[in-house]
This record gives sequence, structure tokens and C-alpha cells, in this order.
Amino acid sequence: MSQHMKTACMATSLLSLALSSACATEQVIVKPTAPLQITSKASVASTQLPDVKISSTSDVAQSNVPVTFGQVFAAGDVPAGAGLLGQFSNGAGLPLQVDIKARHADGSVRHAIITTVLPQLSKSAPATLQLKLSPLATPAGQVAKPADLLNAGFSGSVNITIAGRLFTASIDQALRGSGIRNWLSGPQVSEWMVTAPLYDSTGLIHPHLHARIAVRSYTGFSKARVDVTLENDWAYQPAPQNFTYDADVVIGGQTVFSQANLTHFHHTRWRKTFWWGVAPQTHIAHNQAYLIASKAVPNYDQRIVIAETALNNMKNLMTGVKFQPMGPGLAEPGMPTTGGRPDIGLMPGWNAAYLLSMDKRAKDVALATADLAGSWSAHYRDKNTDKPISLHDYPYMTILGNPGDTYNPATKQREAFPVCGGSCTNVNIADAAHTPAFSYLPYLVTGDYYHLEEMQFWAMWDVFQTNPGYRANIQGLIFQSNVRVQAWDIRNLAEVAYITPDEDVLKAEFNRILSNNLDYYNTTYSNNAAANIFGAITGPGAIVYNSNIGIAPWMDDFFTSAVGRAAELGFDKAKPLLNWKASFAINRMLAPDYCWIFGGIYSLNLRATATSPLYTSYGQAYEASRNPAVAGMACNSPEMAKALGLKVGEMTGYSSIATGYPSNMQPALAYAADSAYAGGAAAWHKFMQRSVLPDYTTYPEFAILPRNVTTP
Repeated sequence: MSQHMKTACMATSLLSLALSSACATEQVIVKPTAPLQITSKASVASTQLPDVKISSTSDVAQSNVPVTFGQVFAAGDVPAGAGLLGQFSNGAGLPLQVDIKARHADGSVRHAIITTVLPQLSKSAPATLQLKLSPLATPAGQVAKPADLLNAGFSGSVNITIAGRLFTASIDQALRGSGIRNWLSGPQVSEWMVTAPLYDSTGLIHPHLHARIAVRSYTGFSKARVDVTLENDWAYQPAPQNFTYDADVVIGGQTVFSQANLTHFHHTRWRKTFWWGVAPQTHIAHNQAYLIASKAVPNYDQRIVIAETALNNMKNLMTGVKFQPMGPGLAEPGMPTTGGRPDIGLMPGWNAAYLLSMDKRAKDVALATADLAGSWSAHYRDKNTDKPISLHDYPYMTILGNPGDTYNPATKQREAFPVCGGSCTNVNIADAAHTPAFSYLPYLVTGDYYHLEEMQFWAMWDVFQTNPGYRANIQGLIFQSNVRVQAWDIRNLAEVAYITPDEDVLKAEFNRILSNNLDYYNTTYSNNAAANIFGAITGPGAIVYNSNIGIAPWMDDFFTSAVGRAAELGFDKAKPLLNWKASFAINRMLAPDYCWIFGGIYSLNLRATATSPLYTSYGQAYEASRNPAVAGMACNSPEMAKALGLKVGEMTGYSSIATGYPSNMQPALAYAADSAYAGGAAAWHKFMQRSVLPDYTTYPEFAILPRNVTTP
């Protein structure tokens, strides 16, 4: 594809994009074009890249074991034009297929999907595969085609029966069609993605339900992974509703999945993966220290050892209806439910436990729960583009409010989604204030397209579920929501913009929406001399506590941590906002007229009445908010501790609990400590030297440390 065509593809309106073969091919794989200038073998090996450990989960030794995994790289580690090879601890080399998905601004690889075939895998000792830079070489061997797999005997179908009426999606037929998109392409593995309509016996297509298939075929080994997703998510199909059916999936003439009386909720989807041929039985453990150092994930405390009881509990929970299609996995099905729980944070607790342990039990539950992210009615797919629907194409769409609010003056069309045409009750209730980051880490480590689209569905839903006027329509502003909604929206937008493949037309869309929001916050706060002295978000939805005189510092801490997350992912507009926001976390620990014991206070009054101006000192806010029992007492004195029923040096707000308010504060203070705001190191040291600390060995979602400040 020429540069001119590439630019045209990316600039084309999503509404008019018809998934042409040229755009689709460039979208899913970026190939290096410039050779790496190498003068010696030493220069090739100068960058220390991560390793991965591949363990057998079989009772017998395995041979010719295919492995595919996602890998993120720090900026500069894999320069433009460099190649990669694998090397075992005994020095033996192994060729790799590297499908590059995203690059850093300097052209180096950010995210790639790596495939190889292990000649042997012991049942007892894991294989450590070290990634090494190498001169770029043209991969040898033919790239497989769908016809090759079909000629080898592959077959498959997805079947549903609704009220006695059978609908079938033929995987064979879909692989013979013209709508195939390549996700992986090379001599070792090819992955083809197809949309497969469900036909009845008369040739009629079900108007709402459709199958999406990704077939990953390993060249020369007569085996393929078959990724089946059944969706009920067309955005503008009339009369959306729930459907109850009997489902079965057949691969190679064998029924591999069957479930009767499955109620498929509107605007949801479910996923199952199967193997044609002998399935490899492996567990792939990434180098978590490298993942954290790359800044692709937060700086979780690597000193934490996840408890065996927690890991076994995760494994034992993976049973029953919670892990069947339309189940919630480990997530809270009713997201608006209040209280601390492991799905709230920059990363869900089970994902953080997996990151820190690389244990198979935690990985299994993390990936299974991410598979079930499709169970909430937050999935709206555009038939015109076959992609998650875009604000660029429908700036007035919403699931809320009066249809009159959705009138687009440019198209003279209303963009309200169609009204329910039957039962539309979903026991899984989505809520932007409590949305987990289901899929970011799973996509990072697997490279599975399903997880990528889950990120895109949820991030776009975050934006369009509000009233069009409140978000300034196409701008996608989120400041009208409550502060924790704004926090998780920023987190989701930053992560999806960071990791979405460069050639995906939605990448520019998410970058634009994130940029618009950071512009708003910088104009309103960081670059505004008249902004409040606290460094707190005080816009609509913020000062709503105690008869509209107070804010929730823990919500504000969520926001600060999300901004810190965006900044560490490299979004420059987040940096001045973080520097401004950092003051709120730091001064709750250091301000001389504010007692740090109340740093994690549930609500903090910032004005005397709902119509009064904001206070001008931390002392005023403290005196208006502290427990009356400590009036006149010295901060952190034995007298104060006794009055509060705490130990000396113990913060209020359930300091011993991993989801308590001081724990909520920890990520915000960690990012604040790394900001340009003065006092970060001192505030962090005081915070970490408090007398009562939480136990993060079960779910460590808030166990984040600064990158540039030593932790006591």
C-alpha cells in the first residue's frame, strides 16, 4: 500500500469505510520497511529484551508445540527495521514470526504478536525463551491460505435453535468468502477473521444474531485455534432485544460446545475458543518486571507475593453460571453496587494478581473474566464499518435522553438507537462509575482481537452513554459526569488509544477524544490562574457531598491516578494536568494546617454553603471536615488516636483494608510523587511509614509505587 493510500484509508469516515482489502490489510499488520543498520553482533545484543517462560500443563512431553503471545516493548528497545529471534538458555536459536501492531513515536515497536513452534517441551521444566534483536530478514516459507486449511479437512459451524427454528453459520463457507481479514500473517501462522451470518433453512439471515470467527492456523501442523464469538450487537438494527436459544458449536465433526436455553442479552456477545487437532497444553508467563518497566502497565509493587490461598480461590471460583456465556466472571454483575471490591481500580485485582504472580490460576481467571466482558449491554457495532460504533460518524448518538437530543443537523437524521423490540432486561448492569479495565492486560499478553474490541466497545460506550449536548457532541467531553466516571473514562481512553493498532481506523478517534478532554481539563484547571488552590476537580458532579459543600477525595484520587496513567503512557497533555492534580494528594499529607491522619477522609468540605466561594486554605477545609471529637488535638497524637479508636500513625478510612480510602489514595500519591509538584517524595515517605498498612496479597489493585521515588 502506498503512503498516499494509507493516509486516505485512515482519514476516510468510518461511516463510509467499507473494509476494502487494502485498508483492512494495512490495518492489521505493520511491516518494517527500513533495514536496521548493524555493524557487529554486539550492537545487535545491546538491548536487554524480555524473556517468556513456557510451561507444559500436560502430563507427558510435547513436541512441535505452537505458541503465540502478545508482547509490549519499551520505546526504543526494538528499533524500526530491527528483527527478533528467540534464544533458549542453552544458546539454541528459534525463528519467530513477529506481527507488529503498534509503534512508538520513534518508530520502535510498541506491541507485537509473536509466534513460534517449540520442537520439544518437557513436562517438568519450563522453556525460557529470551527475545533478542537480530538483523531484519525476510521470513522464509509460504503464507498459508484458508483453502489450505479446508483442504486439510477442517470444518466447523455455529448453530442456534430459536423456538424450533435452526440457524447455522458455516465457518467453512465463511473461509471461502471474500470478507476475510488477516490478523496474523506469516510463514508460521495465519489468523483469518470472518463474519458469519446465521442462516435458517430458507436462506434467511437472522437480523440480530451473527457469528464472528477467528481461525489461527499453524502452517504444516494440521492444527488450528478456532475463536468463536456470537454477537447480538448491531447498533441501528430495529427492535433490539434479548433472544433465548439452544447453542452448539461443531468443529471437525465434533460438538465442542453445547448450551440449552441460553438467554443472549441485547447488545452483548459471548466468546469460546476451541482447537482443531491436538491442542497445545501450555502456560506462558511474561517477564512482569519488564512489563512494568516499559510503563505499559502501572508500577505495581513487585515485592508483593500473592497468597496461595488467593490463587487457589481464584481457580475454585471458575465454575458455574458466572463463567458461562452471559456470566460476569469475577466482576460484580450489578456495576452500580457500592462498596470496595476488586474490580475497581486502574486494573482489576485479579489482573494485578496475575501481573505480579504470572501464576496460571490468576491468568486463567483474568482471561476468562475478560472473555465475559461482553456480557453487559455496552456493545454497539456499526453495520457499515463492521467496527464498534464511532462518535466520529454518529456525534449525536446516545442511550439516554430524548430522541430529539440526537438530531444531527449535518445529516438531518436522528441518531437515537432503536427502541427495544421485546425483552431487554440484562441482569448485568453496566455503569461508567464502576467499569473494570477488563481487557487491557489480556490484550497486551495475548494479542487476541476479541480483547482489543472489548476495550474499544467499552471506551466508546463510556462516551456515548451520556447526553450528546453534555459531551459537546463529537468532542466527547466527559466533565459533566461524576468524578469517578471521569477517572475511569480517562483510564479507558488512554489505554485504548495507546495500544490500538496503528492501522486501526479507531486509533485516531480515541486519541482525538482523549486530547479533547485533556484540553478541557488543562484550560479549566492546570492553565487557569483562577482554579481552586486544592488541585481538586470541582466541576459538575464533584461538589455534591454534605448538601453540596464537599467532594469525595477518594474519587478525586481515582482521577489523579488515571491522569498519571495517561501521562506515563506518553500522552503529553496529561503531564501538566498531573502536575496540577498532584498537589491535592501531596498536601493532604504535608500541609501544615491539615492533619495527614485524615488524608483518606471520605468527604472533604470545600465551602461553607452550597453558594459560598471555595475555601482558600487546607486549614479551613480540615476544620470544616474533621471528626468533631478531635477538636484542638495535635495531629497524630496519642490523644487523637484514642479519640478516633486508632493506633498512633494510623490513617482514618479503613487503613488496614486493601480497598480502604488510604488504599484508594495510594496510586494517586504514587503518580503525584513522580510529578513535578514539590514535596512528592516527602509525602510518599510519610504515607508509607504510617503504622497500619493494608494486606495486598490477595487483590493488589491499589498497590502502585512511584517510579522515581524510593519506597521505604
